[in-house]
Amino acid sequence: MKSAWNESDAQAFRNDPLKLRVYTSRLLGQEEDLVVHGGGNTSVKLKETNIFGEEEELLYVKGSGWDLATIEAEGFAPVKLSALHRLAQLDHLSDMDMVKYQRMAMTNPSAPNPSVEAILHAIIPFTFVDHTHADAGVTISNTPGGPQRIEELYGPNMLIVPYVMPGFILAKTIYEMTRRLEWEKLDGMILLHHGVFSFDHDARRSYEKMIDIVSKAEDYLQQQGVKPIPVANGRKSSPLKLAQLRAALCRLMQMPTLARLDSRAQAVAFSNLPNVADITGRGPLTPDHIIRTKRTPLIVGNDIAHDLQTYSAQYAAYFEAHKYEGLQQLDPAPRWAVWPEHGTLAFGPSAKHLRIISDLNRHTTRAIYQAEQLGGWKALPQKDLFEVEYWSLEQAKLKKAGKPKPMQGQIALVSGAAGGIGKACVERLVAEGAVVAALDINEAITTTFDAEEVLGLACDVTDTEQLKNAIERTVEHFGGLDLLVSNAGIFPPSAKIADMQPELWQKSLDINLSSHQQLLQLCIPYLELGVRPAVVLMASKNVPAPGPGAGAYSVAKA
Repeated sequence: MKSAWNESDAQAFRNDPLKLRVYTSRLLGQEEDLVVHGGGNTSVKLKETNIFGEEEELLYVKGSGWDLATIEAEGFAPVKLSALHRLAQLDHLSDMDMVKYQRMAMTNPSAPNPSVEAILHAIIPFTFVDHTHADAGVTISNTPGGPQRIEELYGPNMLIVPYVMPGFILAKTIYEMTRRLEWEKLDGMILLHHGVFSFDHDARRSYEKMIDIVSKAEDYLQQQGVKPIPVANGRKSSPLKLAQLRAALCRLMQMPTLARLDSRAQAVAFSNLPNVADITGRGPLTPDHIIRTKRTPLIVGNDIAHDLQTYSAQYAAYFEAHKYEGLQQLDPAPRWAVWPEHGTLAFGPSAKHLRIISDLNRHTTRAIYQAEQLGGWKALPQKDLFEVEYWSLEQAKLKKAGKPKPMQGQIALVSGAAGGIGKACVERLVAEGAVVAALDINEAITTTFDAEEVLGLACDVTDTEQLKNAIERTVEHFGGLDLLVSNAGIFPPSAKIADMQPELWQKSLDINLSSHQQLLQLCIPYLELGVRPAVVLMASKNVPAPGPGAGAYSVAKA
C-alpha cells in the first residue's frame, strides 16, 4: 500500500489541525482495503477557549453516521478531553450510559454523537489518532496461529490487544494495559480480529504509520505465497431463478427486499470452492460486519424454499443459544448468499444496502480465501459475534429507525424514460422508495439519472432481444420485477390516411402498440413472482379526441 499524501494539497491546511484531520481522514477512507462504508474512525486533540475565556482541551472525533471517505469538519464531534479521561477511570459503564455521558461532554450540541471509541482515542496521548479495519491485518489474525503471526511480524514495539467487545470495555481494557506503558516506544496498536491504530503528534506521520503497518501485513501475505482468488467462468445466468429466490426471501421477511448478483470471475471461482459452505459458515471478516451481513450466508441449492427454511431455523437456534433477558430476535433472513457456479448475492431493502453488502462480500471472500492458505479461516466465536449483532447501541438504532418509504424494496421498469412522462415516473418512483430500471432508445439514458436507485439501459423496444437483455439485466441488478410502466411511444408526423407512407403507419404500430405487448409478455414471468405486482400501460387523451392527421398514432394507442 502506498501513501497518498500530497504535500501541496496538505499545505492549504497547515494552520488548521481540524482541516488537516479531515484531509488525512479522507485519504484513509478512500482506500477500501483500510475501511469500507463507515468503518474506522479518526480524531485530533485541540485546545480552544470557551465562552468564559478558559482554555480547554477537546477531542474532535469522527461522529456517528459519517464516512471517512467523504467526511467534513462538521462530521467531527468536539468532546471535553477531561471528561473522557474520567470516564476511562470508571470501573463499570454501560454503553448506553457511555453514549449519554459522551454527549453531555460535547461543546457543540448540534454535532453528531461521538464514535463509540471516543474514550479510547482520548487515552492515546497523541494529537492525531487513526483507526482502520485493514483487510490484510485482520486476514492474518483470523487464522489459527494469527496472534503469534502478528507478534512475530511486528515485534515488541506494537501493542497487541486480544479481541474485546468495542465500546467502553475495549477502552477500559486498553487503559489498564497502558497505565505503565511508554507510548512513545510504540509504533502502533493491533486489535486482533478488529483493526489497527496509529498515532503521532504530526498528521502525516500518523497517516503514514498506518500505511506502513498495513503494508507490512500485505507484504507478509505475499511472502507466504498467498494467492488471490482465481477466475472462473460461471453458468449462463438464471435470472428467473434469482427472481424466485428473491420472492421466497420476501415471503420470509414479510416485506419487499432487493437482491443483486455478483457474477465476476472471482465471485464465481469462490462460489465453486468445494468447502465453501464450511468456510463461509465460520463467521465474518470483522465483528462489525455482522450488523449488515449476519454471521453466515445462505448457500443456494436446488430447493430455494428448503434452503431458506433451513437458514431461518439455524438462525433461530443461534439466537436461542446466546440470547439473554430483554432481547428480541431480529428477522432470520440472510443478507448475502453463495450461489455455486453463479457467484455471490447481496440482499437488502435499498440500492445503498445492496452496494454496501456487495462490497463487504468482496472483501470477506478475498480474506477467507487468503486465510485458508495460511492454515484456515478462523473468525470469532459465535458468542462474541452475537454480542455485536445484539449490541445495545445497535438495537437502539433499529428501534429509532424511521418508517420506510411506501415502495421501499420494490422494483419497477419504466420504458421511454429519458424525458417527459417516463422521466417523471422514474423520479416519482424513486422518491417513493423504489428502485427503477429506466429504458430508452436514447443512449444518454445511461447517465440521465445520477442515482444508484436507477439503472439506465439503452434499449430499442421494438427489438425483442434487446428487451429480453434489458429485463434480465434488471433482475440481476435488483433481483426481480414488481411494477411495469410501459410508456415508450412516438408521435409520428401528421398525415391523412390517403397520403400516409406505409412505413410511417407500421413504425407507429410497432412502437406504440406491438412493443407494449412484447414488453409485457417478457415481463410476466417476473411479475408473477413480484411483490404486489402491477402493470401501467400508458394511454393517450388523443384516443377519445383525435386530431386531424393523427390516425397512425390514434389507432396504435386506442
